Amino acid sequence: MRRVVITGLGAVTPVGNNVKDTWTSMKNGVCGIDIIKSFDPEMTKAKVAAEVKGFDPMEYIEKRECRKLDLFCQYAIAAAAQAVNDSNIKGNIEPERFGVYVGSGIGGIQTFYDQCFNMFNNKNISPFFIPMMIGNIASGNIAIAYDAKGPCLPVVTACSTSTHAVGEAFHAIKSGYADAIITGGSEAAIHPLAIKGFTSCKALSMSDDPTQASIPFDKRRNGFVMGEGAGILILEEYEHAKARGAKMYAEISGYGNTCDAYHITAPDPNAQGAARCIKLALDESGYCGGEEIYINAHGTSTPMNDSSETKAFKLAFGDDAYKVHISSTKSMTGHMLGAAGAVEAIAAVMALDEGIVPPTIGYKEPDPECDLDYTPNKAVNVPLTMSLSTTFGFGGHNACIVMKKI
Repeated sequence: MRRVVITGLGAVTPVGNNVKDTWTSMKNGVCGIDIIKSFDPEMTKAKVAAEVKGFDPMEYIEKRECRKLDLFCQYAIAAAAQAVNDSNIKGNIEPERFGVYVGSGIGGIQTFYDQCFNMFNNKNISPFFIPMMIGNIASGNIAIAYDAKGPCLPVVTACSTSTHAVGEAFHAIKSGYADAIITGGSEAAIHPLAIKGFTSCKALSMSDDPTQASIPFDKRRNGFVMGEGAGILILEEYEHAKARGAKMYAEISGYGNTCDAYHITAPDPNAQGAARCIKLALDESGYCGGEEIYINAHGTSTPMNDSSETKAFKLAFGDDAYKVHISSTKSMTGHMLGAAGAVEAIAAVMALDEGIVPPTIGYKEPDPECDLDYTPNKAVNVPLTMSLSTTFGFGGHNACIVMKKI
């Protein structure tokens, strides 16, 4: 089996429109959550969200093409451009050995809404309606942009989307189906329809205080905050990367994929499926204890997720769970849905690369059911040797990836 390394990173997030700015904000505990600006927040019960700020798609896309792309696809193309440039992979790989695994949990919801409005008002439907809306189109457009003619797979597993995309890309390269894959996820669902939908299923925080709305693992938590953006990683076979002198951030060494098969929205309170997912990833990575570990937790700030995720860490690591460094960067970025896993994988990569664990901000009141080290409010320096990213999605989808220092 072949080794797989990370050679490029790109991000558009609520705390920065590139990896450098995003990571600097995360280290410094900068909150990207605010009162909603993209529409009148009086339309919805949830008033805050983590919106991308100052994004200019025309830095990456021609003006005439932007009109044919939903915002989620614009974010994906921008993050992919950053990652490809960072890796210097373009022109240094055979097209047939170059793949794209980029997913979205919701896809083009703004386009869907706009065209429904047109229909109900007897207006013309755009000929670009379908190719703007469908969830696979980010993968398709990125493949076209970089002549990537290898495997192309848009994963859709709700909040676990981009962790599964990265994990499946890892396995595809490890098994010899490609030499490099552009992978990650994108989302642009801060829209009244989506906000009202998540509110109706009682998932969102109703706090109107941006600093106290997304508070993972805190006893006062009462729901997640919607985020948006994109995260993209370039995964590459180790010998291929080495031969071309590529920079290597870290090695991906393990991946777990399980299902709770329990409930359409709630996690299994016994956390068996989540724990097994983490354990599968650790076993594939060759984990046998003694590592300095950081986990970028799913940490949604919902009562059920954070307590069950804590239980999963204890089941997977045993007593060593109390030695693991954990944080939830959703306290800063909100929940970026289909983009969350990729952006959080990037945070886990940078933590490993720099030996810095980013904080869980807004943490004030401990919860007896969440009694691990969540790195409250301030980053810490740790000589990390391994990092994990965990995500858990509606439908019971569990995903975990493990990374090691090269």
